[in-house]
Parts: sequence; structure tokens; C-alpha cells
Amino acid sequence: MTAPSTPQPPLTVRVFAQRLSSTARGARLARFLVLNQLDAWGVPHGSATSEAVAAIVAELAANAVTHGRVPGRDFEVRLSLVTGSVRIEVSDTRGGPPVPPVPGDVAAPEPLAEHGRGLLIVGALADRWEVVDRVPQPGKTVRAEVDLPPGRRRR
Repeated sequence: MTAPSTPQPPLTVRVFAQRLSSTARGARLARFLVLNQLDAWGVPHGSATSEAVAAIVAELAANAVTHGRVPGRDFEVRLSLVTGSVRIEVSDTRGGPPVPPVPGDVAAPEPLAEHGRGLLIVGALADRWEVVDRVPQPGKTVRAEVDLPPGRRRR
């Protein structure tokens, strides 16, 4: 005898992906495109989720352009709206050292340093984040997730 099944809400996954030039203009465009996509998905401009995702994308895209740039190769931004959260993935094509630190190993820069706060900002705004190798392509992906507010978790 089998137990009666409990109806589950449908799993809705929405995905937006865009390759962009590894330039400052590409990094700015990534943030703009993500904000517009979130708004189209019902996460309005100016909401806490939208602002957190935009700041994370800005930092990760700037890092991809600054530290992960390979001449002639683009970086990719992928945004997924899954049940309960927004997933951000920024991939570049530079493999090998130096690799970004993992969560928990990000060192704070000197107080007057002009750089080095990007992953601290990501860690403060994201509910989870990690660095993974791009497979089968060369490079790495920094993946972060921002949880949606309780009223927005099921779509």
C-alpha cells in the first residue's frame, strides 16, 4: 500500500544568460540587464532583492573583467529565478592561479586600500556563494544566491 501523495507546487525555473565583452562597459551592461530581467520576472526595481542582486552582479562582473579577462574572450552572466531564491553566476575564461578565495577565506583589505572589498560585499549580500571550475570550458564561475522574501518564494 502506498501513502497518498501530497500535491507539490510546480517548480518554476526562469533563466537569463548573456555573454558580454570583458570591458568596463560589459560589466556595467551586466548590472543593467540583470535589473531589467528581475523586473520582468516580478522582482521590482528598488526592492531589497533587486538591489542586492544588482550589487553582487556589479562586483562579480567587475572581478571577471579585472581579474578573469582573457583577451578576445567574453564573460557570461547567468541569472536564475528558482523557487525560493535568485541565483547569480558570473563566469570568466581565465583558469589557474590566482583563484578567488572561498567563502570564509576572504581577507579584509587594509583600511586605506583602493581594492579588495568586492567578495566581502558579495559575502555580506548573498545568502550563499561559492567558486566553481567551469567544466568543460576553461575558467571559473562565481555563484551566489539571494533568498526571496517569504511572500515571494513560490511563483
